[in-house]
Amino acid sequence: MDTAHGAGELDLGPDDLPDGLVVADRLGLVSCFNAEAARLTGRGAEESLGRPIESVLPLEDPEGRPWWRLTDPYHGLATRSGQPERNLLLPGGREVLVAARYVRGAAGGAVRRLVVTLRGTDARRRTERSNAELIATVAHELRSPLTSVKGFTATMLDKWDRFTDEQKRLMLQTVDSDADRVTRLITELLDVSRIDSGRLEIRRQPVRLDEAVRRHVKTLINGGCPADRFELRLSEQVAGLWADPDKVDQVLGNLLENAVRHGGGTVTIEMHHVPPTRTRQEGMAVTVSDEGPGIPEEAMHRVFTRFWRGSERGGTGLGLYIVKGIVEAHGGTVTVGRSDGGGARFRFILPAGTPAFLS
Repeated sequence: MDTAHGAGELDLGPDDLPDGLVVADRLGLVSCFNAEAARLTGRGAEESLGRPIESVLPLEDPEGRPWWRLTDPYHGLATRSGQPERNLLLPGGREVLVAARYVRGAAGGAVRRLVVTLRGTDARRRTERSNAELIATVAHELRSPLTSVKGFTATMLDKWDRFTDEQKRLMLQTVDSDADRVTRLITELLDVSRIDSGRLEIRRQPVRLDEAVRRHVKTLINGGCPADRFELRLSEQVAGLWADPDKVDQVLGNLLENAVRHGGGTVTIEMHHVPPTRTRQEGMAVTVSDEGPGIPEEAMHRVFTRFWRGSERGGTGLGLYIVKGIVEAHGGTVTVGRSDGGGARFRFILPAGTPAFLS
């Protein structure tokens, strides 16, 4: 199979295709059976070529009906051009995604060639499992705060005059906190959706990363964390960083909260300038490390995936996935490792310099 490509030619064979490819001639005999088709079906090309496609691919629909008898590509309506992709079953019950194209000599003419593509369903099943897990996580995380909100509001409406002002204030503070929790969850879900679809918007403006770090640490201290739990090592050399300040706040907030909640000992935040090299753009690097139990070596590769949780201390398991999505949307990188104190160490680098549209 030769395909024109620019000024030259690119030789492309059936075995180079990522999907299974089966081609039958005008008599329904298999004339092409590529390597991926052989892998998916468990049949060799030698035993398939020259045989009727119905016997080479004895496909059934989920109800157990023979697919070829239902579709009848060679004797069906002459206006049909193919079959859209759908789930079918091979012998033994293995699922495959099958699509077909009917190649005719002329409009309304006889089928000269039948082209069938096959794909495994593993990737689709992983996506379906991930979506099902997302729904289950959302339902679980929403149930607790909404139950609390409903319980407190119903109680106050029913017995308002029986409570003191202090009791009312405490219940309203709880409702306010639970409402914030629901809002954070919805924000996380929207961010996950945008990251998955490549639609995460980055609104760049000048950002002082050192000031953002100090602001987040101060917020944690005001929230009850001991001041001596944090150690700041911030370089005085600050490169011009153009980034989305809200998104940077999300990254810092997630990493610091992760270190405080799941780590132990002193939380060290380091920031330094990364000079440009031949292969690397100038940037600013931030490292957040703790002295807790750390992350097992075998789990390192899963840290930035959906729903990964380093402990049983709650959370949706989406925070680090969002961190990676935001940093990469800025053109940066984020890594995880083990700190000198044995705990977890997260390091992200954001590229510095003036954006192209301003230069």
